[in-house]
Amino acid sequence: MKISIKLGLWFFICIFIIEASSMFFLHRNVVHSLVNEELESLKSRGNSHSDVLEISYDETTLHHIQVMETETETEVVITDDIGKIKISSKQIDAEMDKILTRNILDLEALNEGLILQSDWQNTPYISTVSSFKTPNGHIGYVYMFKSTDQIQHFISRLNEHFILASVLILFFMLITIFFLSKALTKPLISMKEATRKISNGDFSVSLPKASKDEIGELSTSIQTLANDLNYLKKERTEFLASISHELRTPLTYIKGYTDIARRENISEKERLNYLDIIYEESNHVGDLLKELFDLAKMDQNTFPISKEKINICSFMNSIFQKMKPAFKSKGVKLEFTCKTEAVVDIDPTRFEQILLNLLDNSLKYSEMNSLTQIEITNENNFVNIIVKDQGIGIPDEDLPYIFDRLYRVEKSRSRLTGGYGLGLSIVKEIVGAHGGNITVESQLNKGTCFKITLKGFYDDNNFVNR
Repeated sequence: MKISIKLGLWFFICIFIIEASSMFFLHRNVVHSLVNEELESLKSRGNSHSDVLEISYDETTLHHIQVMETETETEVVITDDIGKIKISSKQIDAEMDKILTRNILDLEALNEGLILQSDWQNTPYISTVSSFKTPNGHIGYVYMFKSTDQIQHFISRLNEHFILASVLILFFMLITIFFLSKALTKPLISMKEATRKISNGDFSVSLPKASKDEIGELSTSIQTLANDLNYLKKERTEFLASISHELRTPLTYIKGYTDIARRENISEKERLNYLDIIYEESNHVGDLLKELFDLAKMDQNTFPISKEKINICSFMNSIFQKMKPAFKSKGVKLEFTCKTEAVVDIDPTRFEQILLNLLDNSLKYSEMNSLTQIEITNENNFVNIIVKDQGIGIPDEDLPYIFDRLYRVEKSRSRLTGGYGLGLSIVKEIVGAHGGNITVESQLNKGTCFKITLKGFYDDNNFVNR
């Protein structure tokens, strides 16, 4: 069964139960109020006659009451204290006599009136009785009757109105539920089709603009998933092509120079030169495979992290001294500033890998006579490691993706500067494994700034100077 039908049926059943309960309650209370109003009116009319008879009890007054009730929808019967009928506005029938006979022995002084018969559904009359005392001291009773035919007719008409109202409400409710279920399920159907396309490997889905509710959030999440999968698929294709190229090129060199080095008619000097090239290309392949294995270990949570408390200034100074000659040989100035003495809990080998990667990127993309700075600061008991250069920068459209696996800003696959698109993703994974965070800011032709934030220990003197 389609979700639109299920949703429509659910809405219909719930609203129908609510409407039926409301209509039943309203109808019952309206009928009850109507009958009570008629009974109170009947009793009030009997009390009014009793008051008149207490003031003036004579044939003229009795006749006047008889004539007055003859012209109305009610009937009156006046009796004395032993049940003898004095006047009647209508000939006494069996039902009226039954009421008079049944209650005459139980009547006492009823100054406020009494309801004798309230069953409007199963009897032909509703009735009340009021007592009065004549000026001579005799007691009498005023019986008021009203035919239930009129009440039943009125309630029958009321029922017709209620049924008509219920039918109209159900009709408009069905129309409303139909369009409401369509409106609610339309985005769900679109999302179902989108997920079906995604499961079939087609990530080029486009969902309509989402509303600001749970369905809208789900639609946005599916669209984001599709975009990410589409991006990952495209980048994976580029990555495989890049890896194929990166492997094919050194393997071609290795095979070609190996064939040349095996020749007998070349000098020893040339043979050593070719062997150096083979060794360099073998290292190139080894470095690429190492980065791939590192990523694979991180995915399997088998990447070893051995933390120890390290003096961050001493640690960074050792890296600074290690990289300084490489920067100097390219004509790039490297500066180091430590503005805090703090201890961090890190794996020195892995963190050295991070810093060497960031500094190597700065060196690759910096021009001669530019400046690269390493700065250590503290902020709210956190240590900030900042690597800032004056290189070519990163385009704004690439900046959100530089930590993604397989992503490379340099698309030319230059073996000198292009890299493999793995270094920064490994950096982010290692920083995250240390409970830290890494961010980047960059402007084209102005430079790039990487900032690593770690928890610092400022009151701990038990650290290793490295």
